[in-house]
Amino acid sequence: MSDFDSVPVIDVPADAVILDVREDYEWVAGHAADALHVPLDQLPARFGELDPDQDIYVICRTGGRSFRAAQWLTGQGYTAINVAGGMDQWLESGKPLVSDNGLKPLVL
Repeated sequence: MSDFDSVPVIDVPADAVILDVREDYEWVAGHAADALHVPLDQLPARFGELDPDQDIYVICRTGGRSFRAAQWLTGQGYTAINVAGGMDQWLESGKPLVSDNGLKPLVL
């Protein structure tokens, strides 16, 4: 049993703090406009960039990496919520995406 919540993409509030833990190439291809990007392997060194007083919705491509990140953040005292289905479901739900490469955003 996990000690944090998982929510479907449709339940992520419009004003949520979204932490994207995918790799750089995935982020560049497409991500939520206001998301923060910290690849999973960098999270232990960079979690201090996050506000411990805010709920953090953690997302990756399908939900595996975000599950691990949410679990780890919760252990550090943060309120982390795993976004089930990840960016695949984000795209399928019609939520907006942006890219950093000038191309049409997509989920890798």
